[in-house]
Formats: sequence, structure tokens, C-alpha cells
Amino acid sequence: MDKAVNLLVRLVEIVLVALLAGMVAMVFLNVVLRYGFNSGLNFSEEMSRYFFVWLAFTGAVLAFNEHSHIGVETMVRLFGRRGRLVCMLISNLIILLCAAVFFHGTWVQHPINASSRAAVVDMSLIWVYGIGYFTSAGIALIAVIRVIRILTGRMTDAEVARFAGEFEEPAAEAERVK
Repeated sequence: MDKAVNLLVRLVEIVLVALLAGMVAMVFLNVVLRYGFNSGLNFSEEMSRYFFVWLAFTGAVLAFNEHSHIGVETMVRLFGRRGRLVCMLISNLIILLCAAVFFHGTWVQHPINASSRAAVVDMSLIWVYGIGYFTSAGIALIAVIRVIRILTGRMTDAEVARFAGEFEEPAAEAERVK
């Protein structure tokens, strides 16, 4: 299971790198063409915006997976393991509810976005706003797995500490061990 999750995370990271590289390449090429040759590529402005949207929403799934979103760690650090697990459970249930609302909103907007077309590249806007399906499903899946692990007692001390903001970078930990 961990191998599959790590492979999926790695795949998403590769997609993020490709999106960022594509966005940078399009913007850089457009800047060079505008200032150097007084021309430009019409599609690059629009596509770089769409790449940024995809980048942000895909990155949100990875950030949630790594406990990198904003949290109220000051309060959570005051609790012991049991209190932290309760906070983690409540937090993930709320996040699961929000992900369901986000998925439903994307579903409701789907017909509107599918019938709307991008101004320059003339693609259906569901390709842009449909990223809400991936984001909400990815975050919901991670939250469900966490809830199950909390309820079955399989949450490790390291994961609970990471949730509470008490973690060290691997390089800092390796240096401390020496």
C-alpha cells in the first residue's frame, strides 16, 4: 500500500514539475517575443493561467498529504497523544465534509463549464475547472485513510507529531544523530 501511495505521490510531483516548467517556458517565450520581436503567442497567456490553476489545485493535494496546510498547532501542541488524535479526527472529518462540498460544487458547475469555451485556445473550460474533481477526491481519499487509521489505532507517533507541527527535516534529524 505504501509503495502505491509513494508512486502516486511521485507521479503527481512529476506532473507539478511539468506544469511549472510549461508555465515558465510559455511566459518566458512570450516575454522574449514581445520585447525582442514585437509579437507574441496568444495562447501562451491563457494556457499559463490554466497551468497555474492546475498547479495550485494539484499542489493542494500534496500539501494536505504532507500536513503542510495551515493548522492551529499552538493549541494542538498543548494536548497529549489522545487529545491530538481527537483533534486530528475532528479536523479530518471537517476536511472530508469540505471536500464533499467542493466535489458537489464542481459536479453542479460541470454542465456550465463543459459548454463554455476558452477565448483563445477554444477548449472546453471543464478542462480547467474540472481539476476540482481531482483535488476534492484526492483530499477526501487522504482524509478517509487518516480517519480509518485513527479509528483503528494505526496512527504512528511520528504522524501525530507531524500533525502537531513537531517534526524535523530529515537532514536536520540526521545531523542531530551524528
